[in-house]
Amino acid sequence: MTGIADGVTRWVERLMALSLAVMVVLTFANVVLRYVFNSGYAGAEEISRLAFVWLIFLGTVIAHKRNEHLGMTMVQKKLSPMLRRVCAVICHVAMLYGIWLFASGSWTQIKVGAKQIAPVTGYSMALMPLAGFVCAIVLFLLVILNLVRIFIASPKAYVPGEGEEDLFQET
Repeated sequence: MTGIADGVTRWVERLMALSLAVMVVLTFANVVLRYVFNSGYAGAEEISRLAFVWLIFLGTVIAHKRNEHLGMTMVQKKLSPMLRRVCAVICHVAMLYGIWLFASGSWTQIKVGAKQIAPVTGYSMALMPLAGFVCAIVLFLLVILNLVRIFIASPKAYVPGEGEEDLFQET
């Protein structure tokens, strides 16, 4: 199962790199076209914006999977292991609620965007909130998986403060 997750992560990273490359190439080419040839491609901005939105949401999933998101662990490090796990469960339940709100809002925006098209390129405007919806579904699954690991006391579970070195420790 870990091999599949690592393979998917590598593909998502490649997709992020491709998205970044598309943004850079389109923006650079458009600048050259405008300043050197007094022309340009009007769709470059729309495509770059779409690529940027997908890049951000894919990066969010990767950061969460690697536990590289921001967190406040100073207080939790002072708690006993049992209280630390209780705090982790409360935090995960709160994250699930926030993700549910985000997913339902994204779904509403997808329905609105499905009736609209981008003015220059003609792609469906539902592609923008679709990135958030996909992100929310994957994050929901990752948080549920970690919550199950916390309940069964798996060493693979991410509980803030456990197994991390204290950066504020006096030497």
